[in-house]
Amino acid sequence: MARFTGPFLGVDWGTTNRRVYLVEHGEVRAREHDGKGVTAIPAGGFAAEVGAIRERLGDLPLLMAGMVGANIGWAPAPYVPTPAGVEALAAHLLWVDERSAIVPGVSWSDGARADVMRGEEVQFFGAVAMGQAPADGLLCHPGTHCKWAVMEAGRITSFTTAMTGELFALLRGHGILAPQRGGEAALGEAFLAGVEEARRRDLTASLFGVRAAKLLGLRDDADAASYASGLLIGSDVAARIGGGDTLIPIIGDPRLAPLYAAAVEAHGRSTRIIGGEAAFIAGLTQLAGLIA
Repeated sequence: MARFTGPFLGVDWGTTNRRVYLVEHGEVRAREHDGKGVTAIPAGGFAAEVGAIRERLGDLPLLMAGMVGANIGWAPAPYVPTPAGVEALAAHLLWVDERSAIVPGVSWSDGARADVMRGEEVQFFGAVAMGQAPADGLLCHPGTHCKWAVMEAGRITSFTTAMTGELFALLRGHGILAPQRGGEAALGEAFLAGVEEARRRDLTASLFGVRAAKLLGLRDDADAASYASGLLIGSDVAARIGGGDTLIPIIGDPRLAPLYAAAVEAHGRSTRIIGGEAAFIAGLTQLAGLIA
């Protein structure tokens, strides 16, 4: 199989989006971002897509991460069980040809409870490799499905996925709250009020309160989306963080990261926002250096 001793191509291949990078010495020399997520690629079409990427950006070794390794992607890549470090990812790459490999996901289980991730693991390891996240601590990756990873000595030892973003989207599109949720969620008084309400740990009742506040004229519809976002993100944060004063890095989505940071800081903890692209490139570069 190929050795990644020089420039290489990296692909963050999600369900609906795809980001392609030409990486050399840990720096991005060229990038592409398009809507060709795995669900947009026809059956049997992944090899041709990779060929087209090489025609545009260079005939180089290629590493792919994300949903490209799921059962809806190119080929199912294995899950590496926790505790998992970047070395375990390198040892369990799925080679689809001699110069193209898919990064495995990470799994966690505890009796009947289980969790999985694909793609976020590269960013978690990259954030630590950059020196922006501690090798021991709790890391947050907001998104449709928010990931909270516990790191010990630079390895993922356990993690939790919360369907926070998906619940927000479902509430926006369906049910009795949908007519009140047309606006965009924004950081402000309404959001922070939702975060505070979430401390009651009674999410379903608090969500119905959005409807009641409308009927009684206690809250304007313009604030409903921000308040409900504060409820959901605040509930997620309240369930994950305990006491203490250790920093919680927040990786990724530039829209969601400030909202999560505000919710974490409302609980008295400090945060640091880390760009998802930078973390992904750092993680891939570290991984590439381990491929013999």
